[in-house]
Amino acid sequence: MILTVTLNTALDLTYRVPALTPHTSHRVTQVIERPGGKGLNVARVLAALGHETVATGFAGGATGAMLRTRLAATPVRDALVETAGCTRRTVAVVDATTGDTTQLNEPGPAVTAAEWTAFRTRFAELLDGARAVALCGSLPPGVHVGAYAELVRLARAAAVPVLLDTSGEPLRRGIAARPDLVKPNADELARLTGSREPHRATRDARRRGAHAVISSFGPEGLLAATPEGVWRAAPPTAVRGNPTGAGDSAVAGLLSGLVDGSPWPERLTRAVALSAATVLSPVAGEYDAAAYEELLTRVKVTEEDL
Repeated sequence: MILTVTLNTALDLTYRVPALTPHTSHRVTQVIERPGGKGLNVARVLAALGHETVATGFAGGATGAMLRTRLAATPVRDALVETAGCTRRTVAVVDATTGDTTQLNEPGPAVTAAEWTAFRTRFAELLDGARAVALCGSLPPGVHVGAYAELVRLARAAAVPVLLDTSGEPLRRGIAARPDLVKPNADELARLTGSREPHRATRDARRRGAHAVISSFGPEGLLAATPEGVWRAAPPTAVRGNPTGAGDSAVAGLLSGLVDGSPWPERLTRAVALSAATVLSPVAGEYDAAAYEELLTRVKVTEEDL
């Protein structure tokens, strides 16, 4: 199975309005509610691709109970740890006229030291039998900034490949623990390395400890620097829609290719096709299956020098 970690889970709400206009009232034409947070998005896509997937992290309060109810309706197995605080909500407001999305993210609940210890125990248990693990998203209040570095070391000690997808100081500390993959976007990579030149920044990120760095540059696709080579992968054309969850779908594609033993160009093709198909989906964080299958044949992957 593939294990995903979402320490700062959320109940995702998508509101669709005819047009989003500041300083006015809006009539919502559609409301969609689903379990969210980056790792849960990854888990849902992996399950849709046919992988056995287990999701862990924290959930609590009435919002956490609703999240778990929604999660139970998916193929993803729930291994979340209960917290006394209430799980946050995120709201995506989709303008039906333009397709643009406005995102509102609540802060997460404070996690106690005892709750972190309980999670750490659960995580160590779940590593037994895991083929890969993804550590995704922000840290909730109360969780120490080196938490991901701690989890990377536990995964490596258990010989489980680990992908890290976070930002800021948690990324800086986590990458020093030598994860197998990191997947920063352009802004996260620039904050980590101080450079916006893609090749230089990606090379620097690898020197900081990551075995492989897969950098996301939005509509321009992915740049992957690995021990086997360097590749750039891009969708055939720019796609317009709701980008919520597109990076998480790319992570799912990378993990799917990893456990299948696929070569890097195939992993990147899968990741880019899933990401673009997520942008094209009418529901935030879902992917358009038909678009994904069509894009698989059209993603362009080129080998480069770093």
